[in-house]
Amino acid sequence: MIETLKNIFLIVSALFPIVNPLGGSPIFLSLTREYSTSARRALARQIAINSFFLLVGSYLIGTHILAFFGISLPVVQVGGGLIVISTGWAMLKRRDEEERNEMHRHVQPQDTFGQAFYPLTLPLTVGPGSISIAITLGANAPHTSRFNLLPVLAPIVGSAIISITIFLCYGFADRLAQILGTTAMSVIMRLSSFLLVCIGVQILWNGASALLASVPLNIR
Repeated sequence: MIETLKNIFLIVSALFPIVNPLGGSPIFLSLTREYSTSARRALARQIAINSFFLLVGSYLIGTHILAFFGISLPVVQVGGGLIVISTGWAMLKRRDEEERNEMHRHVQPQDTFGQAFYPLTLPLTVGPGSISIAITLGANAPHTSRFNLLPVLAPIVGSAIISITIFLCYGFADRLAQILGTTAMSVIMRLSSFLLVCIGVQILWNGASALLASVPLNIR
């Protein structure tokens, strides 16, 4: 149970800065400003549900897809760790939400309900970075030969927590904009980004250690 709680914390810590519902809430609010409060929350609920299934599916099935293409887990750990480090470092240094702002220029408010999955869920909320990190975490998770519900419980609970934050930040984006200022949001995301870099280093080291251990040493 303790290991499951650690995995849940790891999933939430790694995915929250990438999904970034706090940073996405102003864009969501601007796209739905003409909607009623109930309509905005209904749309936020649908986006949260879509995000949940995307994250859980990437975590649980992503490694099997990689196995189909013959990619080993240590290689996935090294590649995924590099992606996590790169993403966290970029978030520490970036000035603006380029991808979100680009999406804002192309999505019209009247088309929001018709585009609840694309692009409001994918890639505005759960993008390629979030999916790749979920696959990496799934590959990095401990696997046993016996059937056990606890390893499956971790991604479900972790993704559910992320989805709840998406619903809260999007559904109550109008109130969140009044409570949180730009300074507070910046501090939260900088701390989360640094934690993301540390998680990426750990995942990278796990994969590199496995690869180094598989190298034969012929010392005479």
